[in-house]
Amino acid sequence: MNIEDFRTYCLNKKGVTESLPFGPDTLVFKVMNKIFAVCGLERTPTQVNLKCDPDRSEELRAEYDGLIIPGWHMNKHHWNTVMIEDALPPNLVVELIDHSYELIVASLTKKLQAEWAAL
Repeated sequence: MNIEDFRTYCLNKKGVTESLPFGPDTLVFKVMNKIFAVCGLERTPTQVNLKCDPDRSEELRAEYDGLIIPGWHMNKHHWNTVMIEDALPPNLVVELIDHSYELIVASLTKKLQAEWAAL
């Protein structure tokens, strides 16, 4: 998956916004103002940080050694850095984006979940 496809996929999810709060080289995607994906625009290959269940993170890192690593500049227990343009199957990247998004939506307050549901 290339950066344009990644960006389009993220933006098509309900309640998602994008911004550059950390400077012009780091694209951030939020759902209801909570980060679910961070992408370094100047890194090659393209790398994205995605939230992940801790047990699944360990499994993914073992299975895709070097392609999925502990989250760069993030909590290594809950975030992975994923090399989206390398040898990872595109359907796996989509699944990991969805998983990150769903974890964040599930963590929203009841009020924010109701606002999200009403979108």
